[in-house]
This record gives sequence, structure tokens and C-alpha cells, in this order.
Amino acid sequence: MEKINETLKKLSMRTNFRKRYEEEKNEILKNNEIRKFLLEHEGEITSTMIDNSLMKLHEYISQSKDCRNCADLDSCMNIMKGYEPELVVSGNSIDITYRPCQRKVYYDERKKTEKLIQSIYVPKDILKASIADFDFGVNTPGRAMAFEYADKFAREYVPGASMKGLYLFGSFGVGKSYLLGAIANHLAETKKISSLIVYVPEFFREMKQSLGDHTVNEKMEMVKKSPILMLDDIGAEVMSSWTRDEILGSILQFRMQENLPTFFSSNFDFEALKHHLTYSQRGEEEKMKAARIMERIKYLSIPIRIDGPNRRH
Repeated sequence: MEKINETLKKLSMRTNFRKRYEEEKNEILKNNEIRKFLLEHEGEITSTMIDNSLMKLHEYISQSKDCRNCADLDSCMNIMKGYEPELVVSGNSIDITYRPCQRKVYYDERKKTEKLIQSIYVPKDILKASIADFDFGVNTPGRAMAFEYADKFAREYVPGASMKGLYLFGSFGVGKSYLLGAIANHLAETKKISSLIVYVPEFFREMKQSLGDHTVNEKMEMVKKSPILMLDDIGAEVMSSWTRDEILGSILQFRMQENLPTFFSSNFDFEALKHHLTYSQRGEEEKMKAARIMERIKYLSIPIRIDGPNRRH
């Protein structure tokens, strides 16, 4: 037979538990979000359903909604990082589903955007450029024209349309590459149009090395057929007849025939680039072949000079 003290102790514990249970239940039911949910489902939710779902209701109110209590995605306090709870009626109980929070949605969209912008040997800061952040510290006519056309292209271009790209030229560090990256970002973010940004000197070097592993054609196809192609720092490469005619010439010829938008940045104006293309690394003079490349560049792009101080220093 159980001793009376032990029986009283158990009853006392049960009483305390019941008291704590009721206090916890009242606290949960006083929560504004819970009250709103119950009101929205009045006549559908019974007191038994509430009793059976108190753990779920507690789970719900203990988490952040609308990112109110999270400084950023990394410090998300919720059970599933980047997801916020939502109460639902499921059969004879109240349950929780999880949906991506605002920060998670933005993060996922940004990742999709980044995947749309491919690059070959391009600095990472260029891939984060924004048209809105283009520096007008020195507001020269060319700088304003480049900005206006970049903004117009990013807003108006649709796949299949025939629009020229830009040939941005000027001295080192004035923002030519930055503006190319900004256009690519804007197209990716607002229109889900992919771009390929290629740093020309390293790309040509890689193409020469690809002769050994027979991947030249595969890489050429990717560059030729990119919806938007940006050739960064053309003219800085060591020119050979092969890279000029078989690589650059083939790429530009295909894009000209298909009316695919192509952008360029260079330290050379058209005349200086023509001179650069005329002479191979062996000193061979090939004016006609250089002129043929220049005609394709002129067909594909509008030349604009960008001035300003060197922002790399």
C-alpha cells in the first residue's frame, strides 16, 4: 500500500503541473498572432484542437516572423534558418508550415542572378557592379553618354532585338569594366538575361593552351553564343594571327550574323586598336585582316570615350 505522503506528493506535483500548463496555455492564447489566427478560423477550431496543438502554437510564437528578430540571414533564430512559420488547420489539429522569409527569398534570387552572369578571369568586384553606383565624380560628356546608353540598353533590350553594344575606351581605371559589369547585373536582376564577361588577354592565353586538350571549339561555342557578350580589355593581349583571325574573328563574325549584343572595353580608340591588330607578335603587317576585324567591331558597337581619374589608386 502506498504511503500517504507519497500520494500527496504526487497529487501536489500533478496540481503544480496543471497550474503551469494552464498558465502556459493562457500565455499562448493571449498572443496577438494566435488570437488573430483563431479568430480567422472561428467555428472551425475547437478547444480540443487547441489543447492538442499547444506545442505547435508554442513553436510558432517562439520564432521570428517577417525577419523582425533577425539581423541578417546568417543570424536567423528560427528552427529552419531562412524560413518563417505559418499556422494552418490540418484535419483535426493545428499545424505549422514553413515558407522562405524575405531575406531568404532575396538571397536565393541573388544566387540565381549570379548564375546568370558567367565570367572568365574577371575580378569579383566587377560582378557586383551597379548602374546606380556608376561614379560621376568627373562628369564628362563621354561619361554621361556611356551611362545613358547603358541605362537605356538595360531597360529596353529584349532577347532577339537588334541593339548595338558599347565600345568603351579610355585610360586605366576610369570605370569601363565596372560599367560592363553593371549592365550585366541589371539585365540579370530585372530580366533574367544571362551575360558572359571575358577578360580578353587571359582568354586568348587559355585558348592557346586549349589546343593541347582539344577544348578550343567547346570554349569558342560558349563565347560565340552567349546572349550578351562583354570583351573586357581588348587590345591588352599579345596578338597573334591565330588569335585575331581564328578566335576573335570567328566570335565577332558569328555575333554579327546573329545580331547578338556585344560590348567591349579597351585602352585604345578605334585607330589605335586597328594598329594593334595589324601587327602580329612576329611583326607581320596584315592591314586587310585588321580592317576586317575592325569592321565587325564597328558593326556591333557604339564607341564612347570615358575620361576621369584612375580609381584603382
